[in-house]
Amino acid sequence: MQGRRLLSGMTCISMILAGCLGGGGGGKAELGGGRRSDVNRPPVISGSPATLTLPDLGYSFRPKTSDADGDRLSFSITNKPEWAYFDPQTGRLYGTPHAGYVGIYQRIEISVSDGKARDSLPAFDLEVSQTTDGSVTLSWLPPTENADGNPLTDLKGYRIYCGTSRDRLNRVKVINNPGITSYVVENLSPATWYFAMSSVSKRGKESARSEVVSKEVG
Repeated sequence: MQGRRLLSGMTCISMILAGCLGGGGGGKAELGGGRRSDVNRPPVISGSPATLTLPDLGYSFRPKTSDADGDRLSFSITNKPEWAYFDPQTGRLYGTPHAGYVGIYQRIEISVSDGKARDSLPAFDLEVSQTTDGSVTLSWLPPTENADGNPLTDLKGYRIYCGTSRDRLNRVKVINNPGITSYVVENLSPATWYFAMSSVSKRGKESARSEVVSKEVG
């Protein structure tokens, strides 16, 4: 990731947050005289949507896309949850379910099209889970340096990632206050929960995530 590199030196429940926010020759050029190829290159869509959310907790996912031809892109969705909204210009799926929408919403598929070809993310299930009483308190030492050793002067806050799988930390809490050094993650169901953190600069550059730690809940 380009830009200044955040950061080193932060600990969180014995975890270390270290990251990084962080010619040719001289011959004559000849212009080709052929026509531009009419072959369309299809768009590409990517991203990993979170598959778990809680009642009254905002959900948002926006895929990444590219198109080698620079075509105007549009988005579509199948099996959209009834509580969610979808933006056909950006592909963003978002909304805040209330307790009446607890359940699993299956086979959600987001696609992008350039008008000639399309690409789709793998279909995914999204669960609105019951609110639970489990909680874990995280604490850390705020970073003071970038990964390159320069003083850190533009820290905006942190992001806490958690989930019930070490390889899929699909819940995110954004903390926009660099002065906070502890946080209680609530509404955790009985399970082994895994946690990692990153730091974010005022310019939006995010560090690499810390080492993952775990805690048994319930």
